Amino acid sequence: MEHTIDIKFKLNESLYNRDPQDTDLGRKIIKHSIELMDEIGFEAFTFKKLAHRISSTEKSVYRYFENKHFLLLFLTSWYWEWVHYLISSNTRAIQDPRKQLDVVIENIVYATSENLLTTYVNENLLHKIIINEGSKSYHTCSVDAENKAGLFLSYKLLVEMVVKIIKRINPKFKYATSLSSNLFEMANNQIYFAQHLPRLTSIQNSKKSENELIKMLILFSEKLLSP
Repeated sequence: MEHTIDIKFKLNESLYNRDPQDTDLGRKIIKHSIELMDEIGFEAFTFKKLAHRISSTEKSVYRYFENKHFLLLFLTSWYWEWVHYLISSNTRAIQDPRKQLDVVIENIVYATSENLLTTYVNENLLHKIIINEGSKSYHTCSVDAENKAGLFLSYKLLVEMVVKIIKRINPKFKYATSLSSNLFEMANNQIYFAQHLPRLTSIQNSKKSENELIKMLILFSEKLLSP
């Protein structure tokens, strides 16, 4: 077989017509959709171009996804499940919630540096897609209906996991959910700003930008959660 699976995430079945994690063609679709979307962007991405890339047909791609919006939703959900997996694994042996939150922040920023557990997902490229295109999965007119269908559950559960850590640090902090979601959103937005809109961030676009971002997020969290 061309591809092997070492890890599989259970995602909302409404995201796909057929789970691409289960077949060689499906995994090929995921692999090359990540690569192509990174190359040309979500707007220019089409199933026709993807089918050409994988030497298949548009019809075969539609067997897995209703349209490219649902493909993007699938990719973002897969990514948040991956980050959830990393955080759970890397905080399991840590008792101090403050140290846990530091690890959470490091994993948010450095999720792409971990060893790959799948041969068909390039986490580095997928992370770039989340930064550049991820918000397009829920900044849509159909967000309420898709939310009702549970299509953003992976992200919600990830945020809720971090909320529990924040509440252990400071049970009286009123804005735990907002802080948790903002850690994820800020991490992606600040990297995007550093790369494309540098006057909107204090983070410099350099090899040290990720380390500086981690320091900034930890500083913000410590100040907000101080008794």
